[in-house]
Amino acid sequence: MTSSHLLFPSLLALDDGMHLSRRRFLAASGTALAGPLFPNIVTADKTGAKPVVIGVDGFRYECHHGWGQVPDHILWRDTHGVAVDAEGLVYVKHRGGGKEPMDTIAVFEPETGKCVRTFGKEYSGGGHGIDVRKEGNEEFLYLSDNQGLVAKTTLTGEQVWTMAHPQDSGFYGEKARFSPTNIAFHPDGGFYVADGYGSHYIHQYDREANWVRSWGGEGTRIGTMRTPHSIWLDDRPGRETALVVADRANARLQYFTLEGVHREFVDTVSFPADFDIQGEVLLVPDLHARITLYDKSNQVITHLGYDEAWTKKALDQFAMRKTPSMWEAGRFIHPHDACFDRAGNIYVAEWVATGRVSFLKKVG
Repeated sequence: MTSSHLLFPSLLALDDGMHLSRRRFLAASGTALAGPLFPNIVTADKTGAKPVVIGVDGFRYECHHGWGQVPDHILWRDTHGVAVDAEGLVYVKHRGGGKEPMDTIAVFEPETGKCVRTFGKEYSGGGHGIDVRKEGNEEFLYLSDNQGLVAKTTLTGEQVWTMAHPQDSGFYGEKARFSPTNIAFHPDGGFYVADGYGSHYIHQYDREANWVRSWGGEGTRIGTMRTPHSIWLDDRPGRETALVVADRANARLQYFTLEGVHREFVDTVSFPADFDIQGEVLLVPDLHARITLYDKSNQVITHLGYDEAWTKKALDQFAMRKTPSMWEAGRFIHPHDACFDRAGNIYVAEWVATGRVSFLKKVG
């Protein structure tokens, strides 16, 4: 997850690898500090020996920042995506780039962070989304790349297919931009692609990767979006299965039927970036310095790491994203993706210049 990507005429994308002024970042945020305060930080003891614990009863996590033994041939550049396979291995996708292409996907053992393999030079400079899907007895990676590419690969990086924008949709003329950000999976084996940094559409495909339909486009009204940064199939127990979209620049989640008909909004987000689900819990990493957990009714359980003063500092002092000395334990700068493992732990990838993955170990 690069060439620059246009969100809408007056706003550059926040994580496009280009310099973005603090003023533009705050303009993009709109309701940056929206959301209730939660007393969910437990500080380490005075010796600093114990990791910081964040969260509320039933959802408490030890924070282990800077997780993963990154090999010498990789220099983290804007960590973007994280996913876990059935074996528990953790896949992290970063931007890569620089003078020489580097592997953009690193695979780690769970908890220990030992690196077991790397690959993906062909995506260097593109970064962004990564998800794992089991199809029959085999698992595959679905990758979205800001350089106008969607790819399906094996877990070791061999490409099954790649695709560009859906010409049949009629939305991509000579000047239209396609810059996909994330992918969601339909129960029948098909999938959806969010053109988050391009033309703000959601594209649906069948299980053979044939285009089915598209909807959305740039706007604030019902059914339109500004930076549909991520999508996810919300099939939590007790809910009607639907597609949820992180309508990021509109500071909302937007729910659709599986055919693209608008259903509802959730507005207790600030700048939502991605999703994961475990049981009845929806996990939403938010670029505005927090990670939100929702119950099955989409009521906020807690904003992990949230503190109003810290969020203001992270947004006001844009240099923080490339200055690790300013970071504090138990706080986040710009969470870009996060996912659960089978034990309920959480892995977080942050959009910071030096890259950072945090391991949140569930402790209660």
